[in-house]
Amino acid sequence: MGTTVQKLYEEAMGLDPEERAALTGLLIESLEPGSEEGVEEAWLAEIERRMAELDGGAVQAVSWEALRAKLFGDRRAGGR
Repeated sequence: MGTTVQKLYEEAMGLDPEERAALTGLLIESLEPGSEEGVEEAWLAEIERRMAELDGGAVQAVSWEALRAKLFGDRRAGGR
């Protein structure tokens, strides 16, 4: 790591956790190529649609434990 990078890191570590998270997000976004037009809006619409389904009772939430057991099997049971 160059001295400039090290110095920036040390300065960033002086920020509070929320500011460091925001900085991290900005840095990651700077590495990603520009998104295609309309992608952000499409994701927001999908999130709103799914939230409406949950709020309206059309779908039921599943706990992570239940989903993990369904996907990977409960390895604790049966000693697998």
